Amino acid sequence: MSANAGPVLSARQLARRRRRASLARGWALFRRKRSGVAGLAILAVFVVLALAAPVLASSEGLQVTKATGGVLEPPSSEYWLGTDDQGRSVLTLLLWGARISLLVGLAATLISMVIGTLVGLTSGYFGGFAGGALFRVTEWFLAIPFLPAAIVLATVLGRSLFNIVLVIGITSWPSTALLIRAQTLSIKERPYLERARVLGAGRWHQMSRHVLPNVMPMVFANTTLTVAIAILTETTLSFLGLGDPTRVSWGSMLDDAFSVGAITTGAWWFIVPPGVCVVLVVLSFTLIGQALEEVLNPRLKGR
Repeated sequence: MSANAGPVLSARQLARRRRRASLARGWALFRRKRSGVAGLAILAVFVVLALAAPVLASSEGLQVTKATGGVLEPPSSEYWLGTDDQGRSVLTLLLWGARISLLVGLAATLISMVIGTLVGLTSGYFGGFAGGALFRVTEWFLAIPFLPAAIVLATVLGRSLFNIVLVIGITSWPSTALLIRAQTLSIKERPYLERARVLGAGRWHQMSRHVLPNVMPMVFANTTLTVAIAILTETTLSFLGLGDPTRVSWGSMLDDAFSVGAITTGAWWFIVPPGVCVVLVVLSFTLIGQALEEVLNPRLKGR
């Protein structure tokens, strides 16, 4: 062996090196997408503000009994975004509402992705009676209008943060399941899976080592788009009065603003900021999702 030869790497070290190189290539491609970088920057600002909410604004400002402002005061040097109908700072509500809206969006998306990926993998890989039954269940869920189903479930389960997360998660997985099922059916027919079967690889090995790693890029790209839908759904449910009454979110702020007639009274500072925040966060996730889809989907890389 030559004295200049480098150290021999194990299979695990080689896999880690390839994974790091793949991530570096993916990040380089993502940085070329200006819209994706812009969406990531917008999202980073909201995440930082949400995490820093306890530092930027005391939680006591959320309590009605400790409100120090007047009713629907316009923006001033003391209250940069004015006050609500109970004298609380709209800026304080906005910062703390970001924590709930982002938390609900991410947690509900996690539930949706887990259910959709499991159903899509099982339905696409195994086929037969089990796969066909799961496919029919997915089609049945798709036939039910998403928002009315979420409203009915939220009404039945009650008003709480956990129930809102659960409702959004269990009603938004079918589209992910169909996407993963189609990807799994395509991967299932590729030559390397045939070689793995000939070499004696079991079904679990094929799914965990070959199928799942190849569908994960599509899962990640679809996740960012699903988060946007989840945040919009939480805003809608809270606006309809089905959110957690003990928590402040952007949706509950819009509901309160509508209830007190902020539009007719000209109190734009109570209704515009949460609406703009919802639009910006949804736009950021959408831009990131579209950029990731172009980076991770080989058919779109050349565009």
